[in-house]
Amino acid sequence: MARHDQTTAPGTDILLFDQVLDVGQSLLGQAETFVMTMFRTWNLYQVAIAVALFALAHLLRMALGPRIRTWMATRENWPKWRMRILAVIHRRLRAIFFVALIWVAVGVMREITWPSHSYLLAIIATLALAWLLIVFVTRLIKSPFLRKVVRYAAWTYVTLKILGLLDIATSWLDSAGFNIGDFRLSALLVVQAFVIIGVLIAAARFVTSTTTSRIRANEDISPSMQVLIVKALQIGLYGAAFFVGVLTIGIDLTGLAFLSGAIGVGLGFGLQKVVSNLVSGVIILLDKSIKPGDVISLGSTFGWINSLGARYVSVVTRDGKEYLIPNEDLITGQVVNWSHSNDFVRLDINFGTSYGDNPHHVRKLAIAAAQSVDRVLTTRPTVCHIVGFGDSSVDYILRFWISDPTGGLTNIRGNVFLALWDSFADNGISIPFPQREITVKKTDQRPD
Repeated sequence: MARHDQTTAPGTDILLFDQVLDVGQSLLGQAETFVMTMFRTWNLYQVAIAVALFALAHLLRMALGPRIRTWMATRENWPKWRMRILAVIHRRLRAIFFVALIWVAVGVMREITWPSHSYLLAIIATLALAWLLIVFVTRLIKSPFLRKVVRYAAWTYVTLKILGLLDIATSWLDSAGFNIGDFRLSALLVVQAFVIIGVLIAAARFVTSTTTSRIRANEDISPSMQVLIVKALQIGLYGAAFFVGVLTIGIDLTGLAFLSGAIGVGLGFGLQKVVSNLVSGVIILLDKSIKPGDVISLGSTFGWINSLGARYVSVVTRDGKEYLIPNEDLITGQVVNWSHSNDFVRLDINFGTSYGDNPHHVRKLAIAAAQSVDRVLTTRPTVCHIVGFGDSSVDYILRFWISDPTGGLTNIRGNVFLALWDSFADNGISIPFPQREITVKKTDQRPD
């Protein structure tokens, strides 16, 4: 009584300490009871049986594992998803053998002896089966970190549940906390938030990856719309997972109004470029001005679009460099899209021949030489025109079409120049070069 009479303001802290102490004493009492029961004869027998079955499962895995792996190597025509399942099963052969053996042992002991003589063995079998199922279910989570978090959390939960310690652990975690106004933050709430949000995000990621593969396989949807739908789906599912998880654990979201206002001020001052790139990315996806696979030129950068991101566009050039161009530059700058409405691209090359060569014959040879190159289209007209009379040559322009700008432009121009060189050499057409005459005048004048 004296202790409670002295606690007016710090009474809450002392009450919290008493709760933690009571829970600790309860756990110590149950641990003592568990240790005492373990030394009973039949419990020792059950532990020995479990250890022997685990050793037998290990031996079976050593004997059958290499044979199963050899058999798997012969399944070359099987789908990848089936081979992945077999690989997971192969890695867990020891656990599978142990679960099968221990449940057989539990069934036999229940038939030939009292149920209490197989009680501990049944708990071990249930734990082993639950842990094995959790391993297989969590394999659906692609992120290694998230997979481990969910797996260990699930292992802890089912272990406490099967051993009957869940209520005690919940009380102990709930007692470790403090109040923030009307809101109580406890270790239990943190664990619940971590687990619930993690599971929801994992589910959202699985749904997103599955839906994304189907969207990208749909040829009726344009590439830019596919990217837009995937991005919107990711934002929607991940946002819904977070907010549903927060609401599930009982956190009031009205306090986020102030936070959103602060974020708005921060965006207005420090994140203008980021927001501009995000909005520009949405505009690019909506107006379909560029899409993955398009060949574009922006300044000195020439390449094809590898991917469209929320903040930038990835452009890969012919020399293997990958440029990350901000979306805002594609909106405000002048972009040449070589394959916007179609893949047809016209290329021009200039050359000159001697004044002694018949220009009608030169034009025919130039057109035939260009059309002999593989990538030059014969379905679209190749033309050659005289563009001027130079100091040393008659100047021509040769125009031809290609339909694969991703294959490069410089190389196709070089191939056409080579075809012109060979054709002119075979037909006696000369390609002149500038010539200058220097006249040296003699004089009798000598310097003084």
